[in-house]
Amino acid sequence: MKLHELTAYELGERLASGEVSAVEVTEAHFARIDEVEPKVAAFLALTREEALEQARQVDDRRSAGEDPGPLAGVPIAIKDVLCTRGVQTTCGSKMLEGFRPPYDATAVRRCRDAGMPMVGKTNMDEFAMGSSTENSAYQITRNPWDLGRVPGGSSGGSAAAVAAGQAPLALGSDTGGSIRQPASLCGLSGLKPTYGRVSRYGLIAYASSLDQAGPFARDVRDCALLMSVLAGRDQRDATSADVPVPDYVAGLTGDVSGLRAGVPRELMGEGIDPQVKATIEAAVAELEGLGMAVEEVGMPNVDFSLPVYYLIATAEAASNVARFDGVRYGHRTEQPVEDVYDLFAKSRGEGFGPEVRLRIMLGTFALSAGYYDAYYLKAQKVRTLIKNDFDAAFAKHDVLLCPTSPTVAFGIGEKADDPLQMKLADICTIPVNLAGIPALSIPCGMADGMPVGLQIMGRPFAEDLIMRVGDAYQQATTWHTMRAEL
Repeated sequence: MKLHELTAYELGERLASGEVSAVEVTEAHFARIDEVEPKVAAFLALTREEALEQARQVDDRRSAGEDPGPLAGVPIAIKDVLCTRGVQTTCGSKMLEGFRPPYDATAVRRCRDAGMPMVGKTNMDEFAMGSSTENSAYQITRNPWDLGRVPGGSSGGSAAAVAAGQAPLALGSDTGGSIRQPASLCGLSGLKPTYGRVSRYGLIAYASSLDQAGPFARDVRDCALLMSVLAGRDQRDATSADVPVPDYVAGLTGDVSGLRAGVPRELMGEGIDPQVKATIEAAVAELEGLGMAVEEVGMPNVDFSLPVYYLIATAEAASNVARFDGVRYGHRTEQPVEDVYDLFAKSRGEGFGPEVRLRIMLGTFALSAGYYDAYYLKAQKVRTLIKNDFDAAFAKHDVLLCPTSPTVAFGIGEKADDPLQMKLADICTIPVNLAGIPALSIPCGMADGMPVGLQIMGRPFAEDLIMRVGDAYQQATTWHTMRAEL
């Protein structure tokens, strides 16, 4: 196999044995980027010189007899929502065009410390607001499985980069499904960690109570390797949890016998494409055959997840993006202005795209005087009911199983003029963010010639358990070994 076709784990083994150098691995991935990037458009910026210098440093450390770690020399792509010191970070928005942060996000720094060359920054829906990566201010990223379809969003660039072989690993962020949904649509393994498991320092905020950074990979073992780098307390993030980090890779035993799985009926009913549902049912039966006990479970409040999410997320977004005012950094209008308020209005009107402006207005309305109790506060109360549903389900079950996305990847432009249908793309993933729990998407079959993802949800900080289940499934099946043919 060519180097760009190998998993991160396989690359790590070859690097450790001296079969290949980190420079050779990095150059192979840039050669792949040069070959397919014009078709896929996954990247907003490439960092070739920086990546090769990082690779040379890894090779020098190995030559000196040092063991730099299992991922040292394995390239990684970074979603453009994570701050990278000295490298343009735009969030897919004209508002931050040319912004070069003076610091690294903690997740990025930990990858650097692990010796992982950063090949570039990936495209995304503007400020992570979208489910197709069509909301980027710069370009539309295409799904490597079918260039006429979307890769999902908002982390579509990261998903497409891994699916196209441009990087074996990538970082994304997940506010309502933005790692898991693109992982599903692109045939990858993608993990949304427990809220607080991975530091949010340097992750430019969309909705602060929902955002989490996490990995994209070709299989669960690679997710476990990258999670071992990312997870853990960070004193720079007040919401970072001080919870011990297990050995995720050692936990991949392949044994799921005796585990109890629940299938929420509310996430397997109306709105789920029949082919997707049949594929998920076959995957659940496969796990049952591996020794898991499976039964249906009721979670009635989950049906309210979509309106709850779009009240809470837009309210928090309106507050968070208020910092982008054209004064200290980011886009500043060149039009004549009458006063500071006119400066704000013109700069923000020019800098933000239509979807971001829409969500700012929705969130501002939900927080306005006279409406706060009726909308935002009520949404937070229903959010508690949704979390209670998960708590009750996990009292009887070790994991919950459902589709990641109700459909396979849809055509570019197909839902662009139908905001409700676009938002319904996240009906299976949003409840997880509201509850703050971890969830993993893994490829489990094909429908309409496109990948289908199975979502495995777990109790807070049970990433090791859901990855054990996902890895056991992958040891028994071959869906994760399929590659998009560009």
